[in-house]
Amino acid sequence: MLVESALELMPKEIRKNPAVVNDARRRGKDASEILLDRSFHHSAMTRLRDSEKRGRPDLVHVTLLSITGTPLYAEGQVKAFVHTCDGLVLEVAERTRIPKNYLRFRGLMEEALTDRPRQGLIKVHSMGVKELAKMVSSDEVFGLSVQGKMTPLEELAKMVAAARNPSVIVGGFPHGHFSPETLSVVNQLLRMNAKPLEAHVVASRVIYEVEKAEVGSTIKSAG
Repeated sequence: MLVESALELMPKEIRKNPAVVNDARRRGKDASEILLDRSFHHSAMTRLRDSEKRGRPDLVHVTLLSITGTPLYAEGQVKAFVHTCDGLVLEVAERTRIPKNYLRFRGLMEEALTDRPRQGLIKVHSMGVKELAKMVSSDEVFGLSVQGKMTPLEELAKMVAAARNPSVIVGGFPHGHFSPETLSVVNQLLRMNAKPLEAHVVASRVIYEVEKAEVGSTIKSAG
């Protein structure tokens, strides 16, 4: 799960900002229908609460590409959820391939968040992290954060592989830490590196190590 992700439609309080109005007009859309993106709306974002954690849909894009490009995902053994900073959850259908081109990804996210389709490749739910945790019914929730206990990646992967229905929570924001709500659903708060790593690096490394752990377990069982 990517949680508190920096992916959201334009907040009401800055929709009339010149930078936002000009960007929306250039794209032929209403300001309420475009994603907040620091690359285009940096000057407007100074007015937003928690602005340092918002406006980075590219981070979500790269992380989803890292997840959906793995063999474990292709086999249907990984489910991707994106919890956004404004209280929505995007449920990615199994084996869905995310557009590699960022502009196409941006259009897909804007369409999903604007139309809120109930069916299709992306389902949008109005819920917080607690409701998401209940929906997926995980028996073990691992949160990855620099505030967590240092744990070798191989050990973490073995714990994830051993759980019946595990969830791994990664922050989908560029700066800051998990909120108290997110921490309340985490069973084990861990860190896999001495220094902070970007979300896509964390996600891809965890999945790779889980793949190795599962292969090793299968070989031992066969032997």
